[in-house]
Amino acid sequence: MNVKIIAAAVLAAACGWTATAATAAPGYPERPVQLLVPYPPGGITDIVARIIAENMTKTLGQTFVVENRPGAGGMTGSDAVAKSPADGYTVLMGSVANTTFPAVNKKVPYDLVNDLTPLCRVMSVPNYLVVGVDTPYKTVADLIAGAKAHPGELTFASSGPGASPHLSGELLKVMAGINIVHVPYKGSGPAFVDLIPGRVTMMFDNAAYSQVRAGKLRAIAVSTPERSPAAPDVPTVAESGVPGFAVTSWYGLWVPKGTPETAIETLKAKLKEQFSDPAMQQKMLALGGKADLLCDGEFVTFIDSELAKWKKLVVDANIKIDN
Repeated sequence: MNVKIIAAAVLAAACGWTATAATAAPGYPERPVQLLVPYPPGGITDIVARIIAENMTKTLGQTFVVENRPGAGGMTGSDAVAKSPADGYTVLMGSVANTTFPAVNKKVPYDLVNDLTPLCRVMSVPNYLVVGVDTPYKTVADLIAGAKAHPGELTFASSGPGASPHLSGELLKVMAGINIVHVPYKGSGPAFVDLIPGRVTMMFDNAAYSQVRAGKLRAIAVSTPERSPAAPDVPTVAESGVPGFAVTSWYGLWVPKGTPETAIETLKAKLKEQFSDPAMQQKMLALGGKADLLCDGEFVTFIDSELAKWKKLVVDANIKIDN
């Protein structure tokens, strides 16, 4: 047989095989996907992750497995994702804390911008400013007046140093010109134990909504720029005498830098679909927040603004955290 004919036949066969293989290759995901939550089970981050995982499992035909890997305020799990293979099979369910870490921690073990690719912000929730129901404080003005009358005597609890609830309290100190003492706890639960009977004066917390609904705590304000649709009767801190005050707790997803675009676009498309669904929006309201979808370049710009905001606050408030 003519050599040129043989070569042409071999080339045609190779091209045909390649085209067939590419067409026949199943799309992403081809195996289970790990959705890693860098906090213990039961918190809002974990609950939202499980809602997302259930929906992804149904719509993409592969199991999305939620794994909790707490530690170092969320840095342990976030670092694990940043150092995972960039193949689309490890996803981080992160939060506003991922943008506060670089401001308050000297040694964050990964770089949020260079090691991770953002997918979408999916939910936002206020930090509820709460007090015990038996305390005399019913408004932000009451708290500010009390703090000014007794400087250094009023206290504010937090679920841990450096996170959004803690920084909300620090921002109030700076903007209202008051001296209140930070009392950090290892999580919201232990803080509530002391807050409910009034052993600490106040607390900003994004998990306090259930305690307010149960009548155990009094919500006197929300930290967000607008009132929360979950608690429309609770005023904002800004409208309660501290103009310009604004802190929003939010939750979003990242994948390791270098993850294939096919995986990224598939995940983003499903997130957009999920969080545009009225049923999902109702689930977010039940958690005390709202579906607040932000993807693509808008999410990147938002992250950059958050990083800059928290860095400025740490400088302005002279916040020092040993780490």
